Amino acid sequence: NMDYFEIKMNNMGTNPVEDTELIYDYYQLFKEIKPDILLLYTIKPNIYGSIAAKLLGIPVISSITGLGTVFLHDNVSSKIAKLLYKIALKIPEKVFFENPYDENIFLDQGFVEKEKVVLIPGAGINTHEYIPIEQVKFDEKNQLRFLFIARLVKDKGLIEYIEAIRLLRAKYPNIEFAILGPYYPGNPTAITKKEMEEWVEEGLVNYLGESDDVKSILSKYDCVVLPSYREGLSRVLLEAASMGKPIVTTNVPGCKDVVEDGVNGFLCKKEDALDLANKMEKIIQLTHAEQIQMGKRGREKVVKEFDEPIVNNKYIVAIQEALAEH
Repeated sequence: NMDYFEIKMNNMGTNPVEDTELIYDYYQLFKEIKPDILLLYTIKPNIYGSIAAKLLGIPVISSITGLGTVFLHDNVSSKIAKLLYKIALKIPEKVFFENPYDENIFLDQGFVEKEKVVLIPGAGINTHEYIPIEQVKFDEKNQLRFLFIARLVKDKGLIEYIEAIRLLRAKYPNIEFAILGPYYPGNPTAITKKEMEEWVEEGLVNYLGESDDVKSILSKYDCVVLPSYREGLSRVLLEAASMGKPIVTTNVPGCKDVVEDGVNGFLCKKEDALDLANKMEKIIQLTHAEQIQMGKRGREKVVKEFDEPIVNNKYIVAIQEALAEH
């Protein structure tokens, strides 16, 4: 009966006092729980959680689920995060990466040792849970529906999505464009509630708020759009593809791994609203049968490459090896 504790946190701080307090909080938490092993992911647990675990002699497996905002911008936070990663990633038994691009960055900059690296296809997707749901045949009464799903930050390509809608709206007045996702006020690129309300009032989008039942909402839309600047491996795109939805996303790490251009969706240029609009229009111009076929090819890809057991088996092997060494 193996114990493990899973931690999710976000944002990278630059306050030494707060960071020291966080290490202490982790230390106290781990000391109380007494886990056999820790599976840590996102930046703060990977750094500060690893340090606390080292002090207690608890083995660690870290997962790099994406570079995050601090790596997308060359600022003080980014420099500190890189330095801390270089120190903290000496601690884990294994370091999991969700795409080879992030793995290569960490290897090239000396953040992690090659023998510790394990490449996994994201967190995996339960393809038995995320299944295609038959849609009513497309006609004038059932207009095409695009859905953007992500935290409401600019790095997810939300501004480009809005600008693309402006370019398409006049030509295709009956098409629905929607946004699903939470506000994220702690992020430096966060979209404000006022901005969202202005877009809604302008008639550009429907804002659906946030939901714990993304699957049900996904089932009602025809195409998922994620013009993100970079991902680890997008969970949203895996869910969409598993449900047989065509996808429009950016030609960047963590997105292009899920979409083969012209096969199960279209890839657009990063930070390019015009190209995004052009690729969304390609979806619009497909027949309903072609949209369905594109979605089927996406599901086939997910089942073959990203099914949950593929990831789980890699974790089980890494956990067994780490515990055997301790």
